[in-house]
Amino acid sequence: LQLVESGGTLVQPGGSLRLSCAASGFTLDYFAIVWFHQAPGKEREGVSCISSSGGTIYYTDSVKGRFTISRDNAENTVYLQMDSLIAEDTAYYYCAAGTKSYPSSCDLSLAYDYWGQGTRVTVSA
Repeated sequence: LQLVESGGTLVQPGGSLRLSCAASGFTLDYFAIVWFHQAPGKEREGVSCISSSGGTIYYTDSVKGRFTISRDNAENTVYLQMDSLIAEDTAYYYCAAGTKSYPSSCDLSLAYDYWGQGTRVTVSA
């Protein structure tokens, strides 16, 4: 069971990136997915989550209006579209999958079962 993040790179402020979280060895259909980021010297923080049904989505305040999470169960992949990037978005980004009480549930806690290795996003001129 594996999650693999991709799409991280160096981007200028104001630019966009799309991160991907692909699963292998299991299907994401029944899992809530969360994206975290961790900047140097800081704690891991939940950025956005999407429920297994896709009907519930949350964003942390700092990315509202700039980031969009989506899932494509046919591709077994979850995406994080990141627009209007700022220097403070620089971090490693991780995705995680977990089973929640209801198909409509997700949260930005660390209570997820499967984790990827992360992808690095650097926002700099």
